[in-house]
Amino acid sequence: MKLRFGIISKLLVWFFIPVIIFYVTIILLYMDVQKIVDISEGIITKNTKISLISKKMIENLICMEENDKKYHLLKKDDYFNYFVLAQKEFEGNFVEILELERSGMEIPREWRQLYKSYQDFSTTFENLRENESSGSLWIHEAVTNEWIQIISELRAKNEHDIALATMALNSRSQESARNVLVGLMLSSVVGLIVILFLAYSMIRPLRELLRGIRSVSQDRISKTVNIRSKDEFGELAGAFNDMTLRLREEECMRSDFISMLSHEIRTPLTSIRESVNMIVEEVMGTINNRQRKFLEIASIEIGRICNLLNHLMQVSRLESQTIEIMALPLDISSFITGCIYQLQPLADTKKISVEAQIAPDIPGMTGDLEHLQRVIINLLNNAIKFSDPGSRVVLRVVPNKNRTMLDFSVSDNGPGIPKEEQSLIFNKYYRARGVRDNMDGVGLGLNISKNIVEFHKGTIWVKSTVGHGSTFGFTLPAS
Repeated sequence: MKLRFGIISKLLVWFFIPVIIFYVTIILLYMDVQKIVDISEGIITKNTKISLISKKMIENLICMEENDKKYHLLKKDDYFNYFVLAQKEFEGNFVEILELERSGMEIPREWRQLYKSYQDFSTTFENLRENESSGSLWIHEAVTNEWIQIISELRAKNEHDIALATMALNSRSQESARNVLVGLMLSSVVGLIVILFLAYSMIRPLRELLRGIRSVSQDRISKTVNIRSKDEFGELAGAFNDMTLRLREEECMRSDFISMLSHEIRTPLTSIRESVNMIVEEVMGTINNRQRKFLEIASIEIGRICNLLNHLMQVSRLESQTIEIMALPLDISSFITGCIYQLQPLADTKKISVEAQIAPDIPGMTGDLEHLQRVIINLLNNAIKFSDPGSRVVLRVVPNKNRTMLDFSVSDNGPGIPKEEQSLIFNKYYRARGVRDNMDGVGLGLNISKNIVEFHKGTIWVKSTVGHGSTFGFTLPAS
């Protein structure tokens, strides 16, 4: 069983790529923010607290020493009370620092050593009263200074830790901002790439399908499209290719049938035509005027059928590319004059003026005189047929700017062709809606002309506006 990824599956897969990048960025940002919070919490709950407490402890030691001296000199109980109050506050600060360690925070071991030293030298309130006669409430000044020195060093070390934590906090903040920026840029770039890729993966098969559809609707050439994707576009392309192959087979069958039918009908039709002509010429005996009239009508109709069969056989030869092009140098002026001369009686019947406008010093060209003459005569015949009596038809031949191509055009003042039909009139058997019920024909003339021009490496075109006439033309390489 083949794994098939549909359009929705592809959209979901490619959609989740930038989404995953975005959420990874969010997760990394959350981790960085959590780390920043931990660092900030450590600074606030430990380092800042130690800094404040150590400052108070130094003040307590100084206060205790001062009150000790004052009490020693003045013997006032107030100084003794101040001393006891400062001592209790000093001990309370010690307890707060040691409580930090009990709560899971790491503190320098010097604090524990200092506390042990303090316990060894400290005395209770009763001992202080007993030693009051000795004149000293507190330890020697040198010990106090040593403790102040130790606390100051621990406080300086704590300030250094605060500085390091602040630097780490700043570094982590910058790294977090950088990660967010990189993540957003990466998700944006990947999102843009995904959009472009999806657009290309959808537009490319649509263009291929459009090219194939146009080849069927405009050029009548059933071309398969090459779409290898395994999604709905691939299925659509497969269905389109099946349709084009079926159309191609049916077109071949229709062309073969028309070719065979034309060939088979042409022989007996020729015999019938010759028989009618022999009767009209009274080879078989005399005929009356009424008989002659109907025989002449029959001969004209047989001629029309023969012309139709000739057109069908020519279309079949053009489609099978069995037509032979005898490319010979052409005299443009004589070529155009000869084409106009053949249709002059038809133009005179409708009192239509046919003018030839040939650019001076026009370059020469090579081509098959008979086939190109058929193209010009076909365009002139249509222009005369659809023009109002007394109007004008202009046949122009001009070179392009580089004098490498020749533009042939036939302009009339007829009813014009709607824009939506202009791309269809060169298709085989197509006839415009406005002339289907009013004009004879089977819609082969323009298709034959198109094939002949393309056999000469040229292009055929039309410009028309409803109510303002039409201009049919073709472009051929100059020799």
